[in-house]
Amino acid sequence: MGAQRADGAREWSQQDGPAPEQTLSQPWNLMIKHRPLQKRGRRSHLSLSYTDPRLSMDLLRAVLQPSLNQEILQVFNKYHQILDRAVQNVRENVGEEVQTDQLIRDTCRSALEHAKLLFPETEVKKPPPEVTYKRHREDENHRASPVPKKRKPRSGPVHERPLTFSQAKIKAEPVKREGPKWDPNRLNESSTFVLGSRANKALGMGGTRGRIYIKHSDLFKYAADVKDKQWLAERHHMRATGGKMAYLLIEEDIQELSQSNDYRDCPDVHMEEMKPFSVPLWMVQKMQRAMAAQRDTSEP
Repeated sequence: MGAQRADGAREWSQQDGPAPEQTLSQPWNLMIKHRPLQKRGRRSHLSLSYTDPRLSMDLLRAVLQPSLNQEILQVFNKYHQILDRAVQNVRENVGEEVQTDQLIRDTCRSALEHAKLLFPETEVKKPPPEVTYKRHREDENHRASPVPKKRKPRSGPVHERPLTFSQAKIKAEPVKREGPKWDPNRLNESSTFVLGSRANKALGMGGTRGRIYIKHSDLFKYAADVKDKQWLAERHHMRATGGKMAYLLIEEDIQELSQSNDYRDCPDVHMEEMKPFSVPLWMVQKMQRAMAAQRDTSEP
């Protein structure tokens, strides 16, 4: 009986005393307590990036480029014999120091540059980024809604209703290449010409390269070849540009433009920048053929 009381007193004292600390670690508790919780939710619209259609097409171009290069090389191989005979003739006339391989490469590069004329640049108006972002937000909200509500179309006057695609057909006006300005006989040895870059600068458009060709697409422009550029560079009319394009414009056309309402009172117009010059008869004849070809191409 006394032993039982001693055991009971010992158990009572253990219950009243401080509880021993637990030394065992609880990995699951530490993970929950110290590991930051990841918030789940929809990604903010602000982190979305805009897609550029030109970038997508350039990626496709990169995939097709090896095949395109092969086919272009096959085309140049068809004319290899003609080019080889031509450079051999040049070598006999000029001298042995002529680098025939370099001449052929320059000719091929010039042909590729002139092939760009088959795909003229057009001025495309882009919507501002804010409008694009707003449309993107509207598209995302429309996709997120589970059941889109059908709205009853508003009835209003005919002139206030938006035009549909069938009602508002946009038709690009063709470039008019006719009249006396496109008569090849107007070009002769006394005609004077200016570089397209200088005409662009003279009319106050020097900040945008080639803007004169876009704004005034009805102007005659002659793409100088390797021989033309060599002649112009030797007479200090232009710098040696290598494979870059060089266009010649008729000075008379630029002078008429400077007297039009668009440029007459413009403070940025500096006609002294043109520095016109004349060209030999063999280059004039090439310009006449180019003008006739461009005029015939524009006719329906």
